[in-house]
Amino acid sequence: MPQRVRVPLRIIVGSYSDSVLPVYVKIAALERKTTGCEARVAYLAPLVGLARSTVEAALTELMRPAPDDDVIELTSQQRTKSGGDGESAVRRVRATDWRKEHGAWVPTRAAEALSPRQLRCYAAISYATATGVHITLAELGRVLRHRSGESADVPLDVRSVRRILRELERLGWISVQKRAGYRGRNLYTCHDEPTHPVLTADTGEGVGADLGQGSLASKEHHQTDSPDDPPSAALDIRRRREQVVAREPVENPPLPPSLRRPYAGPELSLSPRIWRVLQPVKSLLPGLSPYVVRALAREIGRQLDEGQAPERLRRRLEFRLASTDTIRDPGRWLLGAAVVRHGCGLVACESGRIWHSGHECAVCARDRAAIAKLRRIEAELDEREQQLGIRTPYQLPAGRPQPKALPPGRPT
Repeated sequence: MPQRVRVPLRIIVGSYSDSVLPVYVKIAALERKTTGCEARVAYLAPLVGLARSTVEAALTELMRPAPDDDVIELTSQQRTKSGGDGESAVRRVRATDWRKEHGAWVPTRAAEALSPRQLRCYAAISYATATGVHITLAELGRVLRHRSGESADVPLDVRSVRRILRELERLGWISVQKRAGYRGRNLYTCHDEPTHPVLTADTGEGVGADLGQGSLASKEHHQTDSPDDPPSAALDIRRRREQVVAREPVENPPLPPSLRRPYAGPELSLSPRIWRVLQPVKSLLPGLSPYVVRALAREIGRQLDEGQAPERLRRRLEFRLASTDTIRDPGRWLLGAAVVRHGCGLVACESGRIWHSGHECAVCARDRAAIAKLRRIEAELDEREQQLGIRTPYQLPAGRPQPKALPPGRPT
């Protein structure tokens, strides 16, 4: 079971900087040792992928009274040996009663793999799903608002929120069911660890210079791996540094055919479970661009990870291939029509029927009945308005002069 830390809601939605969240998660995890968190800043910074000065600034925020409620989230106790030499500072997070204070569970691995803003978004979704709230993009934007500068406290725009959600889904930390919730809102599922191996996210920080804002201790303890972490944590950190940072593709205008370069990247290799699903449409795969094939594989993998059986996806592709006369663009058809699941928000619903039983989906039946009832009511209203001679929208009879506007100040 991955190690998790419960983060107070006030840190997630409050006025703290984005960098505070990963620092808090890592310190809270390391504090579980009997000796408390003795990690020095130079050790914490590469763990969370932030510059040392950024970690020091985050520690300062946590150790100061919050401007909203004067609560101090982190205490730091300096220690000195008998000879006068400085020892490692012991840091401890504020003790909380979770029966009285709201919070969200965040995996410690997410603090290392995600950027601070992505981690805040993940924590907000984790809290919303745990409390049964179907959170909207606008509400997420208010949580992910700008924290400094001229745009401080301005909510993040919906486009930026959508981009963060796409990246979290690509990295495998969340699953999204489009418009499957209340009033067409998205449904989210948070994962304690990535559902598939991907490249590490870019935190946008790197390693920076020491600004001298951190602990005053001259030496700090460095053997502070979490009990749940593997013993080779230092090797894992070095491995993450050596991985290539994945960035979103930039939408550039298409080049003319004479200037297009052939694909020179690594050969595509799909997993056996993806190939088994794609067997009915394998004749359409030759000639597809690597981008389309990867996007198709990611979508199939996402549906398999959320619990859909491979045979179910195969049957879906077989049926839609047989019921389609002409396929002019195989890539667009595969991504936009063939692999898309139709139905309601229930994972077991397949085009209005429960897959494993074949019975009619009760949610879809209820929605169809509600739509039919609404249409009957609209038809009855239209018929009644026609009987009463009511025109909708109201229009003046033809030939009748339009009323003139009254001059300002004149009573009606």
